[in-house]
Amino acid sequence: MSTLQAVRYSRGKLEVLDQLRLPHEFHYDDVSTRQEAFDSIATMRVRGAPAIAIVASLGLAVELFNGPVAGNTAQEVIHHIDEALDYLKQSRPTAVDLTNAINQLKTRIRSVGDGKEAIIEAFIAEAEKIFERDLETNLAIGDHGAEWLKAQVGATSENTVSVVTHCNTGSLATSGHGTALGIIRTLQANGQLRQAFCTETRPYNQGSRLTAFELVHEGIPSTLIADSMAASLFRTKKEERNIAAVIVGADRVVRNGDTANKIGTYQLAVLAKHHGIKFIVAAPTTSIDLETETGDGIKIEERRREELTQVTGAAIKADGGVDESSKVRVATADQRIDVWNPAFDVTPAELIDAVVTEKGAVEKCADGKFGFGNIMRERWAQVVGH
Repeated sequence: MSTLQAVRYSRGKLEVLDQLRLPHEFHYDDVSTRQEAFDSIATMRVRGAPAIAIVASLGLAVELFNGPVAGNTAQEVIHHIDEALDYLKQSRPTAVDLTNAINQLKTRIRSVGDGKEAIIEAFIAEAEKIFERDLETNLAIGDHGAEWLKAQVGATSENTVSVVTHCNTGSLATSGHGTALGIIRTLQANGQLRQAFCTETRPYNQGSRLTAFELVHEGIPSTLIADSMAASLFRTKKEERNIAAVIVGADRVVRNGDTANKIGTYQLAVLAKHHGIKFIVAAPTTSIDLETETGDGIKIEERRREELTQVTGAAIKADGGVDESSKVRVATADQRIDVWNPAFDVTPAELIDAVVTEKGAVEKCADGKFGFGNIMRERWAQVVGH
């Protein structure tokens, strides 16, 4: 079975899987400039906070490798790269991984001595490190998440558990394995998983188009539900299926633990709290924003109205098969209706039981807030000071 890859990279060449064509068609776009990287992110051909940061970083790396690069002095080259990174930052402003990657790249090119080629080489090497480290991070998140569930709810091969996940947080959203879906993969590999339920994640359907596809591809026992079915699922199937946790990813976790994630996450957290089901956020430390104190400081991106009033997909043939050569666009609402379409919502820390990172699972302190000082000592000391 082939491994799903959202990003294929070798020095000087980047290919990005067009996720708008999934699950019926595999097509990779060549991305060789900052503009092409920006467009692939903004149009959601690539999505998921880690993958966004990776594509932005590598897209500019490919542009710099293939040249030409404006400027001759170190100052001119750094200015050129800074402008490109600031441009890329606007492609998806809610996802803090992108901002953190940009800051990391800016810091790296300033640590190099004089010399245009040395600065370019340092940028490319650092972008490649961001890509490589993401997979290691995801595997660690999977291990820590599975261990936390074993300790908290007794998830073992003798007591398998079912979980619910929202949006897409697997190989298609990262460099591989995934964050929330990475925990589910690890549970499956350990024999701890009974079943995974995935929501369709309206209005863009990342759950039904992408997560369902990944679960089936990996042979993980899974069931698709509409977003509006979660409450009924918890009430009627919790005991029968041993539903122990909701596991979601994060586009941004702020200092107190408030978490921005795909729209619909907040309501799942409320439902999980009511039904006594653990609520887990799976996020690399690159998704933790210590500068923003609470969720009120998170800018929430709003998307096009057509995402809610129209749907595009492959046509279905008379025999029930998929006609991959034909696509249809269908109106799902009166096209004159006003639309509010936020891409994300913020789940308060009080509804979250654990934030699982590559450095371990973090639980709330006595004051009901999360303290990330133990896993991010240097950054915590710089920002918080104690």
